[in-house]
Amino acid sequence: MVQESYLRKFVAPEFIYGSGARLLAGRYAKNLAAKKVLIVTDPGIMNLNILGDLEEVLIEQNLEYEIYSSISPNPRDEEVMDGAAVFNSEECNLIIALGGGSPMDCAKGIGIVSSNREHILDFEGVDQVPLPSPPLICIPTTAGTSADVSQFAIILDSIKKVKIAIISKTMVPDVALIDPFTTLTMDKKLTAHTGFDALVHSFEAYVSNASSHITNLHALDSVRLISSNILPTIHDLQNQKLRSKMMMGSLEAGLAFSNASLGLIHAMAHSLGGLLDLAHGESNALLMEHVIDYNFYSVPEKYLKIARVMGLNLKGISLDEKKDSLLKHITDLKNQAGVNTNLKKMGVNKDDIHSLALKAINDPCIVTNPRRPSVEDIEEIYHNAF
Repeated sequence: MVQESYLRKFVAPEFIYGSGARLLAGRYAKNLAAKKVLIVTDPGIMNLNILGDLEEVLIEQNLEYEIYSSISPNPRDEEVMDGAAVFNSEECNLIIALGGGSPMDCAKGIGIVSSNREHILDFEGVDQVPLPSPPLICIPTTAGTSADVSQFAIILDSIKKVKIAIISKTMVPDVALIDPFTTLTMDKKLTAHTGFDALVHSFEAYVSNASSHITNLHALDSVRLISSNILPTIHDLQNQKLRSKMMMGSLEAGLAFSNASLGLIHAMAHSLGGLLDLAHGESNALLMEHVIDYNFYSVPEKYLKIARVMGLNLKGISLDEKKDSLLKHITDLKNQAGVNTNLKKMGVNKDDIHSLALKAINDPCIVTNPRRPSVEDIEEIYHNAF
C-alpha cells in the first residue's frame, strides 16, 4: 500500500482540454511574449490541415514562425541539435510542438539545448538540466505518449543505439493544448500502438514504488477509459466521443507516470527501440504481460485492483488463477487490437538479448519498478517474449 506520510511531488503544466483547444496557440504564444516561434513537427503533419490551422492563429497574432520537421519516429540526438541550431539562427524565443511523442520530445530537447548550450546527451538522467527551456507549448496529435504533460523526454543516442531518458521538471511544457480533434488523423495501427502506450503508462505508474494517492487516481481512471474504449475506437476511427475518451485516458496516464515514473516494461522497450528503431507503443505492448507476470507477486493487490477496473470478475478463484485471468485478458485485448507480435517477428535475434538486457538494467525507469530485476531476469523476460 502507498504510505501517505511519504513525501511526494506532483508537477504538471497548465493544460486546456477540449474541442478547439489547439486554436488557442496564438493567444498563448502572445501571452508568453513570443516574438518568433519555432514550430516543431514531423513530416506526416506537414500536409495536414491542423498545421495550417496553427499557422493561421499565429498570423492572426502577427507572430513570425519557422517550421522544423526533420524528425524521425524515434527522435535522434542529431535532430535535436539541428533543431536547436535552427532555433538560434532564426532568433526564435518560443517553441510550439505539434504532433505525437517524437516532435514533443524533440521540442523539449531543442529547448534545453538552446538554454544550456550543451549537447542533448549531456542531460541524460534525473534532474540533470540546469536551466529551463524557452517557453514551450505542446499540441498533441496522438492519444498515447502524454509528452505534453510529462517531465520526460526520450532521445535516441544514434551512436550507441540506445534511447536515453531525460527527466526533469524543466521538461514540463508551459502549456498543453489538448484537442481530441487532432487524433482523427490516426489510422488503426497508430491508434492501437499509442493506446497501448498509454495503457502501459497507467499500469506502470500505478504499481510504481513512487506512486501516491493522486497518481493512483489518475492511473486507475486511465486504465478504465483506455481498456474500455480502445477497441471501439479502432473500429470507429472518426468517432469524436470515443477519441475524446482515449485522449482523456492518455492525459491522465501522463499525469500519473510523470509523477510516479514508470517501470521495467519501459526500460526494456527503450532498449529495444534504441537497437532496432522500433515503434515505442508496439514495443511496450509486446512486453506487457511478460513483465506483469514477473512483477505480479511483488504487488498483487495493485494488479488485482487494475484487473477489477478492467472489468474482470475474480471472485472465488485462487491468486494464481487471478493472475492468469489478468494476463489472458491483456493478451486477448492485444489480439483484438492487432498488436500481437513477438520479438522474433520484429527482427530481434537471440544473440541481441544480453546486450538489450545490459542497456535495460541501466534505464532510470528500472528504479521505480516494484521488483528489482537482475540482468538475468531481464534476459529471461526477453526470451519469454520471443
